[in-house]
Amino acid sequence: MTTDPDRPLEPADLAAYLASGCKPKARWRVGAEHEKFGFRQRSWAPVPYEGPDGIRAMLQGLTRFGWSPVMETGHIIGLEKDGASVSLEPGGQFELSGAPLEDMHQICAETGRHLEEVRAVADELGLGFIGLGFSPLWRREEVPVMPKGRYDIMRAYMPKKGGLGLDMMLRTCTVQSNHDFSDEADMVAKFRVSLALQPVTTALFANSPFVEGRPSGFLSTRANVWTDTDPDRTGMLDFVFAEGFGFEAYAEYALNVPMYFAKRGDEYLDLSGCSFRAFMRGELSELPGERPRLKDWNDHLTTLFPEVRLKTYLEMRGADAGPWSRICALPALWTGVLYDDQALAAAWDLCRNWTSEDRVRLRADAARLGLKAEVAGRPLQDIARDLVNIARGGLRRRGRLSGGFVDETGYLAELDAIVETGLTPAERLLQLYHGPWAGDVTRAFQELAY
Repeated sequence: MTTDPDRPLEPADLAAYLASGCKPKARWRVGAEHEKFGFRQRSWAPVPYEGPDGIRAMLQGLTRFGWSPVMETGHIIGLEKDGASVSLEPGGQFELSGAPLEDMHQICAETGRHLEEVRAVADELGLGFIGLGFSPLWRREEVPVMPKGRYDIMRAYMPKKGGLGLDMMLRTCTVQSNHDFSDEADMVAKFRVSLALQPVTTALFANSPFVEGRPSGFLSTRANVWTDTDPDRTGMLDFVFAEGFGFEAYAEYALNVPMYFAKRGDEYLDLSGCSFRAFMRGELSELPGERPRLKDWNDHLTTLFPEVRLKTYLEMRGADAGPWSRICALPALWTGVLYDDQALAAAWDLCRNWTSEDRVRLRADAARLGLKAEVAGRPLQDIARDLVNIARGGLRRRGRLSGGFVDETGYLAELDAIVETGLTPAERLLQLYHGPWAGDVTRAFQELAY
C-alpha cells in the first residue's frame, strides 16, 4: 500500500489500506464514541451554532481544558486532545471520539472527564446535555444545522435515497465502540459475529421510544430510522457471511457505494451519486483527469453506514445513546466478546445457523420489540443473557484490573439488570411517560440530563 498521501491510488491500495489495520494482540486497543443532544435548560429547545449560548460558545469554552480547536472555513467545528476528538454531528449533537485505550477503566475515566468538562461549560451557558437515541421532542425543521460543508451535501442527497435520512442526521444519537483485529481471518470472524449480533445490542441499549413528544411505536426509533435512510450504504451486509469474504470483498462493496464528496482544502466538492470506480479511472467530470488519493478513500469509507463498519478497525454501530454507565457498558460488552478467543467462538455459536432472512428480520424486530423479539425460535432475551455472560467470561480472562484491583466485568452490571428483567431502557422510559411524567416528555430533559 502506498504511504505517499499525494500518489494516486492503484486498485490494490484499496484493500491494502483496510489490511494495514492488522496488528498483534498485544497492540489491540478499544475506542469508545458517544453522541448527546444539547438543549437550552429554560425551554428544552435545541442549540444553534451561533450566539452567546450556542454550540460555538460550547466548543470555545472547552478549550480551557486543553482542547485544541479544529477549524473549517473560519468556524470552529471540533476539538482535539491526546488522540481524542470532539466533533459536531449535523444537528449539533456533541460527539466524543475517544482515544484508543487499553481497558474499560481508562475508557470510563476518559468519558467521565469529558462529561464533567461539558457540564462545567454548559452550566455557565444555561445549556444541558442528554443521552437518548432519538430527539424526544423536536420536529425536524426545528433542529439547527451545523456549518460543515459535508453536511450540506448530505442534506441535499439524503431525501433522494430514503424517507428518514434527514432524521438520521438531525435527530439521532448513538454510542459506538471500535475494535482491532490481528489479520484477515480474525477480522472476518469478528465482523461476522458482531454483525449478526448487532441487533442484540440494539435491543439491550434501546433508549429512544419518543418522537415529537409521543411514543413512536418503536423502542429504538434511532434503529428504525436506519432502515429507511439509504439502502446503498446501510444494512446487514449479507456478503460478509459468504465464503471468501475478506478485505478485497469489502473494498469492492465500498467501490459500489455512490460518493458524497471529495475535500480539497477547506472546500467540499459535491460528488453525490458519483462513482468511486470512475474516480479511480480519472473520469469524473467534476475533477477531470484527477484520481483519488489515500485521504479520498478514507473519506469515502466514512460515508458508509452499515451496522458494523470496517476501516482499519471494526466499528460497532447498533446502540442508542444513553447515560454514562451504558456508554461504558457497550465497549465492555464487545471487548469481552471480540478480544477473547473462547468468547468469540461461543458468540458465533449463538448465531452461526441464522439465515440472511433471520438477521434482517431481527434487525427490524429489535428496534420495535426489544428483547421480546425472537430469532430462529429463541427469545432475544435469552440470547442477550447468553451474550452478556459470554462477554463477562472474556473480560474476566483478560484480567485487566483497575487501581483498586477490580476487573472490567463490573461495567456489564447495568446490562445484567436489563437481561434479567427483559425490560429495555426504552420500556422504563415509557413506564415513566405513562406514570409519573403524565405524558410530559420534557421531564426527560429535567431528570435524565448528564
